Amino acid sequence: MPIAFTDLTQRPPRSPRVRLGGYVILPRMLDKGRATIAGKNGEFHFNCPLDQHFVKFTGIDPEKLRKELEKGKGDGEILEWITENATLKRTPVEIAAWSAYQEQRVPTDLESRNFFNKYHSEMAPKRGDIATWFDVLDVDDFVTFGGIA
Repeated sequence: MPIAFTDLTQRPPRSPRVRLGGYVILPRMLDKGRATIAGKNGEFHFNCPLDQHFVKFTGIDPEKLRKELEKGKGDGEILEWITENATLKRTPVEIAAWSAYQEQRVPTDLESRNFFNKYHSEMAPKRGDIATWFDVLDVDDFVTFGGIA
């Protein structure tokens, strides 16, 4: 039985903080992949620069992952497939460290900081707690779907 997709024209994908198999980013990437397959991805893009952090860490081919999603596999089945097909086999400790790093990642160069600050000031100018990339993505998802930051 195929897994239902998240209609990303109606609500955002899961937060980048949500974990599957210890990996941050992965559940969000799966939501975007399934919605893309269904033609309901809205403004969200599968294999975007955020997704590329996961792809590079695991060595997973995003097109092969998409083909697995097209088969209607659930999150657990996809995680098993990733474990079997990752060219970079990671230990639970490595996954935990990588995920913790990703959760705390901030803009590190001037161009990225300028982009981040502009994005932040447009979406949530009164929110002083927005410091990481995950923070800004979460608030963007909230504001995009009707929330007031």
